[in-house]
Amino acid sequence: MKKLLFLSLLTLSSYSSFSQADITESELKSHIEFLASEKNAGRFPGTKASRSVVRYIKKDFKKQGLKKLGSCYEQKFKARIRVAKGEPEKRPVKTSNVVAFLEGNDPILKHEYIVLGAHYDHLGMGGPSSKSDQKNAIHYGADDNASGTAALLEIAEKIAANKTALKRSVIFIAFGAEEQGLLGSTYFVENPLVPLSQIKLMINMDMVGRLNTEKHVYMNGAGTFPDGVALLQNLGDSVGLTPIVHAGSVGGSDHVSFFKKDLSVIGIHTGAHPQYHRPEDTADLINIPGHQQVSEFIYQALMQIATTDYKLEFIPQE
Repeated sequence: MKKLLFLSLLTLSSYSSFSQADITESELKSHIEFLASEKNAGRFPGTKASRSVVRYIKKDFKKQGLKKLGSCYEQKFKARIRVAKGEPEKRPVKTSNVVAFLEGNDPILKHEYIVLGAHYDHLGMGGPSSKSDQKNAIHYGADDNASGTAALLEIAEKIAANKTALKRSVIFIAFGAEEQGLLGSTYFVENPLVPLSQIKLMINMDMVGRLNTEKHVYMNGAGTFPDGVALLQNLGDSVGLTPIVHAGSVGGSDHVSFFKKDLSVIGIHTGAHPQYHRPEDTADLINIPGHQQVSEFIYQALMQIATTDYKLEFIPQE
Protein backbone atom coordinates (compact mmCIF):
# COMPACT_ATOMS: atom_id res chain seq x y z
CA MET A 1 0.00 0.00 0.00
CA LYS A 2 2.81 2.39 0.92
CA LYS A 3 4.57 1.50 -2.33
CA LEU A 4 1.42 2.21 -4.35
CA LEU A 5 0.95 5.52 -2.53
CA PHE A 6 4.58 6.45 -3.22
CA LEU A 7 4.21 5.61 -6.90
CA SER A 8 0.98 7.62 -7.07
CA LEU A 9 2.67 10.63 -5.50
CA LEU A 10 5.65 10.20 -7.81
CA THR A 11 3.34 10.11 -10.82
CA LEU A 12 1.51 13.22 -9.64
CA SER A 13 4.83 14.95 -9.06
CA SER A 14 5.99 14.01 -12.55
CA TYR A 15 2.81 15.29 -14.14
CA SER A 16 3.15 18.48 -12.12
CA SER A 17 6.71 19.07 -13.28
CA PHE A 18 5.78 18.37 -16.90
CA SER A 19 2.78 20.65 -16.58
CA GLN A 20 5.02 23.49 -15.51
CA ALA A 21 7.24 22.84 -18.52
CA ASP A 22 4.44 22.57 -21.07
CA ILE A 23 4.45 24.91 -24.04
CA THR A 24 1.52 27.05 -22.97
CA GLU A 25 -0.57 29.60 -24.81
CA SER A 26 -0.32 32.01 -21.90
CA GLU A 27 3.48 32.00 -21.84
CA LEU A 28 3.77 32.30 -25.61
CA LYS A 29 1.40 35.26 -25.51
CA SER A 30 3.32 36.88 -22.65
CA HIS A 31 6.63 36.58 -24.52
CA ILE A 32 5.15 38.02 -27.72
CA GLU A 33 3.47 40.92 -25.93
CA PHE A 34 6.81 41.87 -24.38
CA LEU A 35 8.89 41.43 -27.52
CA ALA A 36 6.39 43.25 -29.75
CA SER A 37 5.58 45.97 -27.25
CA GLU A 38 5.66 49.69 -27.95
CA LYS A 39 8.49 49.99 -25.42
CA ASN A 40 10.69 47.69 -27.49
CA ALA A 41 9.97 49.77 -30.61
CA GLY A 42 10.67 47.12 -33.23
CA ARG A 43 13.85 45.69 -31.62
CA PHE A 44 16.29 47.48 -33.89
CA PRO A 45 19.97 46.43 -33.59
CA GLY A 46 22.17 48.66 -31.46
CA THR A 47 19.30 50.30 -29.54
CA LYS A 48 18.38 50.33 -25.88
CA ALA A 49 15.32 48.26 -26.74
CA SER A 50 17.46 45.63 -28.44
CA ARG A 51 19.69 45.38 -25.37
CA SER A 52 16.57 45.02 -23.20
CA VAL A 53 15.41 42.10 -25.33
CA VAL A 54 18.83 40.44 -25.09
CA ARG A 55 18.65 40.67 -21.29
CA TYR A 56 15.14 39.20 -21.36
CA ILE A 57 16.21 36.20 -23.46
CA LYS A 58 19.36 35.66 -21.43
CA LYS A 59 17.40 35.76 -18.17
CA ASP A 60 14.95 33.18 -19.50
CA PHE A 61 17.76 30.88 -20.68
CA LYS A 62 19.35 31.05 -17.24
CA LYS A 63 15.99 30.43 -15.53
CA GLN A 64 15.57 27.19 -17.48
CA GLY A 65 19.04 25.99 -16.48
CA LEU A 66 20.56 26.27 -19.94
CA LYS A 67 24.35 26.41 -19.90
CA LYS A 68 26.71 28.95 -21.41
CA LEU A 69 28.28 27.92 -24.68
CA GLY A 70 31.74 29.31 -24.35
CA SER A 71 32.46 31.97 -21.76
CA CYS A 72 29.10 33.76 -21.76
CA TYR A 73 25.53 33.77 -23.07
CA GLU A 74 26.21 36.62 -25.51
CA GLN A 75 28.16 36.38 -28.73
CA LYS A 76 28.77 40.04 -29.49
CA PHE A 77 29.39 41.43 -32.95
CA LYS A 78 29.01 44.60 -34.99
CA ALA A 79 26.20 44.91 -37.50
CA ARG A 80 26.28 47.06 -40.61
CA ILE A 81 22.87 48.71 -40.96
CA ARG A 82 21.11 48.73 -44.32
CA VAL A 83 20.41 52.11 -45.86
CA ALA A 84 18.24 53.18 -48.79
CA LYS A 85 19.89 53.56 -52.17
CA GLY A 86 21.76 56.84 -52.36
CA GLU A 87 21.92 57.36 -48.59
CA PRO A 88 25.30 57.48 -46.82
CA GLU A 89 26.43 54.39 -44.93
CA LYS A 90 25.88 54.27 -41.20
CA ARG A 91 28.45 53.26 -38.65
CA PRO A 92 28.17 49.61 -37.58
CA VAL A 93 26.32 49.08 -34.31
CA LYS A 94 26.99 46.70 -31.45
CA THR A 95 24.58 43.79 -31.04
CA SER A 96 24.75 40.10 -30.18
CA ASN A 97 23.49 36.58 -30.54
CA VAL A 98 22.15 35.01 -27.34
CA VAL A 99 23.44 31.45 -27.09
CA ALA A 100 22.98 28.57 -24.61
CA PHE A 101 22.98 24.79 -24.70
CA LEU A 102 22.00 21.54 -23.04
CA GLU A 103 24.45 18.64 -23.12
CA GLY A 104 23.31 15.24 -24.32
CA ASN A 105 23.79 12.10 -22.23
CA ASP A 106 25.16 9.64 -24.76
CA PRO A 107 28.96 9.43 -24.44
CA ILE A 108 29.38 9.58 -28.23
CA LEU A 109 26.32 11.42 -29.54
CA LYS A 110 26.63 14.25 -27.03
CA HIS A 111 29.42 15.58 -29.25
CA GLU A 112 26.86 16.10 -32.00
CA TYR A 113 24.74 19.26 -31.86
CA ILE A 114 21.30 20.25 -33.04
CA VAL A 115 20.81 24.02 -33.27
CA LEU A 116 17.39 25.52 -32.60
CA GLY A 117 17.29 29.16 -33.64
CA ALA A 118 15.14 32.24 -34.23
CA HIS A 119 16.02 35.89 -34.80
CA TYR A 120 14.82 38.39 -32.22
CA ASP A 121 15.44 41.67 -34.11
CA HIS A 122 13.05 43.55 -36.37
CA LEU A 123 12.92 46.82 -38.34
CA GLY A 124 12.57 49.37 -35.57
CA MET A 125 10.92 52.42 -37.13
CA GLY A 126 11.00 50.97 -40.65
CA GLY A 127 13.90 51.71 -42.94
CA PRO A 128 14.62 50.42 -46.44
CA SER A 129 13.20 46.93 -45.76
CA SER A 130 9.79 48.29 -44.77
CA LYS A 131 6.84 47.59 -47.08
CA SER A 132 4.87 50.50 -45.62
CA ASP A 133 4.34 54.08 -46.76
CA GLN A 134 4.33 55.15 -43.12
CA LYS A 135 7.57 56.80 -42.13
CA ASN A 136 8.94 56.63 -38.60
CA ALA A 137 6.24 54.23 -37.41
CA ILE A 138 7.05 51.35 -35.08
CA HIS A 139 7.28 48.06 -36.94
CA TYR A 140 6.27 45.77 -34.07
CA GLY A 141 7.30 42.49 -35.70
CA ALA A 142 4.95 40.27 -33.70
CA ASP A 143 5.04 37.44 -36.23
CA ASP A 144 8.42 38.53 -37.62
CA ASN A 145 9.91 37.39 -35.39
CA ALA A 146 8.61 37.68 -31.86
CA SER A 147 6.70 34.48 -32.68
CA GLY A 148 9.89 32.53 -33.41
CA THR A 149 11.67 33.94 -30.36
CA ALA A 150 8.73 33.08 -28.09
CA ALA A 151 8.68 29.55 -29.52
CA LEU A 152 12.43 29.27 -28.91
CA LEU A 153 12.01 30.15 -25.23
CA GLU A 154 9.06 27.83 -24.67
CA ILE A 155 10.59 24.88 -26.53
CA ALA A 156 13.86 25.38 -24.63
CA GLU A 157 11.94 25.24 -21.36
CA LYS A 158 10.29 21.95 -22.28
CA ILE A 159 13.52 20.38 -23.54
CA ALA A 160 15.27 21.43 -20.32
CA ALA A 161 12.56 19.68 -18.29
CA ASN A 162 13.24 16.49 -20.26
CA LYS A 163 17.01 16.85 -20.68
CA THR A 164 17.74 13.40 -19.26
CA ALA A 165 16.26 11.95 -22.45
CA LEU A 166 18.73 13.79 -24.71
CA LYS A 167 21.38 11.78 -26.50
CA ARG A 168 22.60 14.62 -28.67
CA SER A 169 23.32 18.11 -27.36
CA VAL A 170 21.08 21.04 -28.27
CA ILE A 171 22.22 24.62 -28.88
CA PHE A 172 19.67 27.44 -28.58
CA ILE A 173 20.40 30.68 -30.45
CA ALA A 174 18.44 33.93 -30.60
CA PHE A 175 20.08 35.67 -33.55
CA GLY A 176 20.65 39.41 -33.82
CA ALA A 177 20.48 41.52 -36.99
CA GLU A 178 18.79 38.99 -39.25
CA GLU A 179 16.84 41.77 -40.95
CA GLN A 180 20.11 43.49 -41.87
CA GLY A 181 21.20 40.52 -43.97
CA LEU A 182 21.41 37.36 -41.79
CA LEU A 183 24.26 39.01 -39.91
CA GLY A 184 23.91 37.18 -36.59
CA SER A 185 23.77 33.70 -38.09
CA THR A 186 26.57 34.56 -40.51
CA TYR A 187 28.71 35.71 -37.60
CA PHE A 188 27.99 32.51 -35.70
CA VAL A 189 28.99 30.16 -38.54
CA GLU A 190 32.11 32.23 -39.21
CA ASN A 191 32.97 32.25 -35.50
CA PRO A 192 31.45 28.98 -34.27
CA LEU A 193 31.45 28.16 -30.57
CA VAL A 194 31.70 24.46 -31.42
CA PRO A 195 33.31 22.90 -34.51
CA LEU A 196 30.92 23.20 -37.45
CA SER A 197 31.54 19.53 -38.24
CA GLN A 198 29.76 18.67 -34.99
CA ILE A 199 26.59 20.61 -35.90
CA LYS A 200 24.38 18.00 -37.53
CA LEU A 201 21.14 19.92 -37.99
CA MET A 202 19.90 23.51 -37.70
CA ILE A 203 16.16 24.15 -37.15
CA ASN A 204 15.10 27.75 -37.73
CA MET A 205 11.80 29.38 -36.76
CA ASP A 206 10.92 32.61 -38.55
CA MET A 207 7.27 33.75 -38.62
CA VAL A 208 5.52 30.81 -36.95
CA GLY A 209 2.64 32.70 -35.34
CA ARG A 210 -0.01 32.99 -38.05
CA LEU A 211 -1.26 29.41 -38.57
CA ASN A 212 -4.13 29.61 -41.06
CA THR A 213 -7.44 27.75 -41.03
CA GLU A 214 -5.97 25.03 -43.25
CA LYS A 215 -3.20 24.60 -40.63
CA HIS A 216 -0.42 24.90 -43.18
CA VAL A 217 3.12 24.69 -41.82
CA TYR A 218 5.85 25.25 -44.38
CA MET A 219 9.19 23.49 -44.04
CA ASN A 220 12.16 24.10 -46.31
CA GLY A 221 15.38 22.15 -46.60
CA ALA A 222 13.97 18.85 -45.32
CA GLY A 223 15.91 16.99 -47.99
CA THR A 224 19.24 18.10 -46.52
CA PHE A 225 19.25 15.14 -44.09
CA PRO A 226 18.18 11.50 -44.45
CA ASP A 227 14.41 10.83 -44.54
CA GLY A 228 13.72 14.41 -43.45
CA VAL A 229 10.72 14.87 -45.71
CA ALA A 230 9.02 11.69 -44.48
CA LEU A 231 9.79 12.46 -40.83
CA LEU A 232 8.26 15.94 -40.93
CA GLN A 233 5.33 14.97 -43.14
CA ASN A 234 4.31 12.05 -40.92
CA LEU A 235 4.79 13.96 -37.68
CA GLY A 236 2.84 16.95 -38.95
CA ASP A 237 -0.05 14.74 -39.99
CA SER A 238 -0.06 12.99 -36.61
CA VAL A 239 -0.46 16.23 -34.63
CA GLY A 240 -3.24 17.65 -36.79
CA LEU A 241 -1.21 20.05 -38.92
CA THR A 242 -1.02 20.22 -42.70
CA PRO A 243 2.69 20.08 -43.44
CA ILE A 244 3.98 21.47 -46.72
CA VAL A 245 7.47 20.01 -46.83
CA HIS A 246 10.09 20.97 -49.39
CA ALA A 247 13.25 18.94 -49.84
CA GLY A 248 15.11 21.93 -51.22
CA SER A 249 13.92 25.53 -51.68
CA VAL A 250 15.93 26.33 -48.59
CA GLY A 251 14.51 29.85 -48.21
CA GLY A 252 15.87 33.15 -46.96
CA SER A 253 16.29 33.21 -43.19
CA ASP A 254 19.07 32.36 -40.72
CA HIS A 255 19.21 28.66 -41.58
CA VAL A 256 20.64 29.68 -44.98
CA SER A 257 23.89 30.69 -43.26
CA PHE A 258 24.24 27.11 -42.00
CA PHE A 259 23.21 25.56 -45.32
CA LYS A 260 25.98 27.53 -47.05
CA LYS A 261 28.43 25.71 -44.74
CA ASP A 262 27.10 22.32 -45.93
CA LEU A 263 25.04 21.75 -42.80
CA SER A 264 21.59 20.16 -42.74
CA VAL A 265 18.74 22.59 -42.07
CA ILE A 266 15.00 22.96 -41.62
CA GLY A 267 13.41 26.38 -42.05
CA ILE A 268 9.90 26.54 -40.57
CA HIS A 269 7.20 29.20 -41.02
CA THR A 270 3.42 29.53 -41.24
CA GLY A 271 3.28 31.64 -44.37
CA ALA A 272 3.31 35.24 -45.57
CA HIS A 273 0.59 37.80 -44.85
CA PRO A 274 -0.28 41.42 -45.75
CA GLN A 275 1.26 42.74 -42.50
CA TYR A 276 4.75 41.49 -43.36
CA HIS A 277 7.35 44.23 -42.71
CA ARG A 278 4.63 46.73 -41.89
CA PRO A 279 3.60 48.45 -38.63
CA GLU A 280 0.42 46.34 -38.64
CA ASP A 281 2.32 43.14 -37.69
CA THR A 282 1.04 43.35 -34.11
CA ALA A 283 0.53 40.92 -31.24
CA ASP A 284 -3.26 40.86 -31.49
CA LEU A 285 -3.04 39.16 -34.90
CA ILE A 286 -1.06 36.17 -33.63
CA ASN A 287 -3.00 32.90 -33.66
CA ILE A 288 -1.98 31.87 -30.14
CA PRO A 289 -3.57 28.37 -30.14
CA GLY A 290 -2.01 27.73 -33.56
CA HIS A 291 1.33 29.09 -32.36
CA GLN A 292 1.23 26.65 -29.45
CA GLN A 293 0.43 23.77 -31.81
CA VAL A 294 3.29 24.65 -34.16
CA SER A 295 5.72 25.03 -31.23
CA GLU A 296 4.72 21.61 -29.90
CA PHE A 297 5.26 20.12 -33.34
CA ILE A 298 8.77 21.62 -33.53
CA TYR A 299 9.54 20.30 -30.04
CA GLN A 300 8.47 16.79 -31.04
CA ALA A 301 10.44 16.88 -34.28
CA LEU A 302 13.60 17.99 -32.49
CA MET A 303 13.23 15.41 -29.74
CA GLN A 304 12.71 12.58 -32.24
CA ILE A 305 16.18 13.36 -33.53
CA ALA A 306 17.92 14.45 -30.32
CA THR A 307 16.83 11.46 -28.21
CA THR A 308 17.55 8.69 -30.74
CA ASP A 309 20.31 7.33 -32.96
CA TYR A 310 18.66 8.97 -35.99
CA LYS A 311 21.19 9.06 -38.80
CA LEU A 312 22.27 12.60 -39.63
CA GLU A 313 24.42 13.60 -42.57
CA PHE A 314 24.35 16.50 -45.00
CA ILE A 315 22.65 15.89 -48.35
CA PRO A 316 23.34 18.65 -50.91
CA GLN A 317 20.40 20.25 -52.74
CA GLU A 318 20.25 21.88 -56.15
